[in-house]
Amino acid sequence: LPVTKRGVTWKRSAFSISLLFFRMIHTGASDLIITPATTFKEKPDPTGLVFGTVFTDNMLTIQWSLASGWEKPYIKPLENLSLHPASSALHYAIELFEGMKAYRGVDGKIRLFRPTLNMERMARSARRTTLPTFDQNELLECIRKLVEVEQEWVPYSTSASLYIRPTLIGTEPSLGVKKPTKALLYVILSPVGAYFASGSFNPISLWADPKYVRAWKGGTGDCKLGGNYGSAIYAQQEALEFGCQQVLWLYGDDHQITEVGTMNLFLYWINEDGENELATPPLDGIILPGVTRQSILDLALNWGEFKVSERYITMSDLTSALEENRVKEMFGAGTACIVCPISKILYKGKHLHIPTMENGPELTTRFLNKLSDIQVRCFLFYNQIK
Repeated sequence: LPVTKRGVTWKRSAFSISLLFFRMIHTGASDLIITPATTFKEKPDPTGLVFGTVFTDNMLTIQWSLASGWEKPYIKPLENLSLHPASSALHYAIELFEGMKAYRGVDGKIRLFRPTLNMERMARSARRTTLPTFDQNELLECIRKLVEVEQEWVPYSTSASLYIRPTLIGTEPSLGVKKPTKALLYVILSPVGAYFASGSFNPISLWADPKYVRAWKGGTGDCKLGGNYGSAIYAQQEALEFGCQQVLWLYGDDHQITEVGTMNLFLYWINEDGENELATPPLDGIILPGVTRQSILDLALNWGEFKVSERYITMSDLTSALEENRVKEMFGAGTACIVCPISKILYKGKHLHIPTMENGPELTTRFLNKLSDIQVRCFLFYNQIK
């Protein structure tokens, strides 16, 4: 069907957004009102992008109230928010967000990577924070339309992408600690470059100290809430003072390994039974269920070349394996970097050398290449992993 955009009539067939793992079905986004920007910022050079500092011309907003429910969604020029100073998001951190990306493939088409997983996680976070739930398919269709409006902001590069930040905040103008009766859902977009300079990846060093924890049983560690990230900055600064780049988050008296910085963690080793194993901590309530994490597990299980486990790993397990030369590779995984190799851990005043780079890093690189192929080289996920 012809669509009029910025005064020009064009055919939708000329622009296609394919959603991996998602068959697009119209579910009510017909109420979407589009009044796009009429003045446009210059598109940045994709090779010089700094994460999260440049934003596109438009945004998506949807208001909600207990009295009226969800109002009509709007795509409109990017603007500052107007909030009452007593808004619950500002005082009690009643808010959440998601992180996903749109990629321009080598065929020119734009694709979102497994977006239904982001919508599912966002809905779980909303329930946990007592914010309103939403129709996941309808929100995804609205996001698709926003990306369609902002299609020229998706970098013409296989090493850059368009970061998508859906956000849901409580806007109740009250200092009462309670479930909010008003909320705002908005989506902003930011073009981002490659996580690793020059297409190569440099290993990171970690600081592991049990005096700080990222999450705890019964808490909100499995939800994507701003409070989880803001409270981690203090420990991150201390890690930098010790010459380390990220925090290796530990939990419990046995110092269980949980996450690394803002990423999920994987260990490729020879386990206690002499098996080649890819292990990652289980989703027990303190681990964020990352989309990249799930994709790595799916890939590894389909390869069927080594044991794949969601299991607890303690620092004692790791140090013993290092002493016995059983550790092969260790890496973080997340939307920003896909995978990030780990080479050193500072623990109890001792530097532990992780031989990731000496071992290729064969598996870490393989995951990076396979997932990159899926995202920008137009391979369907299940075709690619077989």
